[in-house]
Amino acid sequence: MPPTYSHQQTILRAEAAGLAAFALWAYDLYGMGWTSFALLILVPDFSMLGYVLGPRIGAVCYNLGHSLIGPGLLAALGSVTGWDVGLSLALIWAAHIALDRALGYGLKYPSGFRDTHLQRV
Repeated sequence: MPPTYSHQQTILRAEAAGLAAFALWAYDLYGMGWTSFALLILVPDFSMLGYVLGPRIGAVCYNLGHSLIGPGLLAALGSVTGWDVGLSLALIWAAHIALDRALGYGLKYPSGFRDTHLQRV
């Protein structure tokens, strides 16, 4: 991990901001309403509870809750089956991840919660 903030980190954070904007726009079109959004936006952070079992398990749990694979699969399922709630949940989840990454909170390394793929927080 580079010791200082890099050009690549700027690009990754800008990409995340763009994804967040897209997810919010799509949620506004297809979502369940902003009350549901406000109630659910922090749900992925419950994955941090894995750190109770140590940094290695914590990193795995956190990364599973903060990888775009989950919301991507959920969005695909919601789109293919017409399950609007699934699509809404996927957009909230993706927005959470994208906002985290835009702020510099990346996927975790097993060395500790503060060590991420974007920077040390």
